[in-house]
Amino acid sequence: MKFGVIKERKNPPDRRVVFSPNGLKSVKTKFPKASFVIENSDIRVFNDSEYEREEFIVSDDISACDVLLGVKEVPISALIPNKKYFFFSHTIKKQPYNRALLNAILDKNIEFYDHEVITGNNGFRLIGFGKYAGIVGAYNGFRAWGLAYGGFQLPKAETLRDQKELELELSKISLPNMKIVLTGKGKVGGGAKEILDAMHIKEVSVPEYLEHTFDEPVYVQIDVLEYNKRKDGCILDKTDFFKKPNEYNSDFMRFAKVSDMYIAGHFFGDGAPFIFTKEDARSKEFSIKLVADISCDIDGPIASTIRSSTIADPVYGYDPNTEKEIDFKNPNAIVVMAVDNLPCELPKDASEGFGEMFLDHVIPAFFNDDKDGILERARMTKAGKLTERYSYLQGYVDGKE
Repeated sequence: MKFGVIKERKNPPDRRVVFSPNGLKSVKTKFPKASFVIENSDIRVFNDSEYEREEFIVSDDISACDVLLGVKEVPISALIPNKKYFFFSHTIKKQPYNRALLNAILDKNIEFYDHEVITGNNGFRLIGFGKYAGIVGAYNGFRAWGLAYGGFQLPKAETLRDQKELELELSKISLPNMKIVLTGKGKVGGGAKEILDAMHIKEVSVPEYLEHTFDEPVYVQIDVLEYNKRKDGCILDKTDFFKKPNEYNSDFMRFAKVSDMYIAGHFFGDGAPFIFTKEDARSKEFSIKLVADISCDIDGPIASTIRSSTIADPVYGYDPNTEKEIDFKNPNAIVVMAVDNLPCELPKDASEGFGEMFLDHVIPAFFNDDKDGILERARMTKAGKLTERYSYLQGYVDGKE
């Protein structure tokens, strides 16, 4: 089985890669029959010579490879017909801006596997960059606080080599006595928590957070049943929430009344109640001054996120009275950090972590006849058609949805 590690061609440039040189060494150790060709790249976080030092072939011709591995969407003009591809296509939710890409994949008889739908038998995702989004998102939240309210300055995450350097910079700052609420206990929330813990910010329980004042910065990490409640007052488990989200209302305002900073690291599902609304944000009791929205759902569960921001310009202000964007230094502003491609700012760590997951969960499937169904569940197209699992996209492909 010959794999090709492709050059990322999407703009703005993305320096991440599926496998680092050391990651590929681990693959070869476990699966000696796997071979790799690395496509030349002048933007990748690991340069060509680092792969060559580990005796991997680097070439501008990957046409002999069976399976091509990338991160972001491949431009239509760069797709090689009749190959197997892995990358994030951003099509499974019928995103209109990538319909032409999915059509091209079908037209070129590409067998396509989307990283986003590489799942286990339980339906949960097995690989992704969520942890690194959480790490960078939390860092950027504190950087935004320094920009908005002074007291310290942090360099952009993209100028630092790895998580250790982010943590070193954060160790140099001094925070006011503030309360920070973090939503989400998955990979994104876990990444954000790593930063909060590295900063030695005290974690407190929900009752302590809601009822007490502190003479130091503190944070609370909350899950769905702590910021949502059933409309009928019954207390059930998380499974009930995920099955019947429309039977719940947000209970986040009790946190918003006592918080200074909100780090949003949750997953937001269809039908779930908004976390805080425009009306909530206008309330005199709403105390949140800054939102680091890692989830970044536009016009969605977090009212202040009215657009995504960029690595180049990551912070803006939201005026809850006018519901418009304003300067983030305006006294009326809720400060918003809503960069939608956060892992790009930590490409080395993100690539190494992604490769470990890909080796653990995906590469074995090529050598064990896919006994766990990993490839079967992630295969979106085959023989120029959508697979049965993804046939719901046919109307989208045909331009009818």
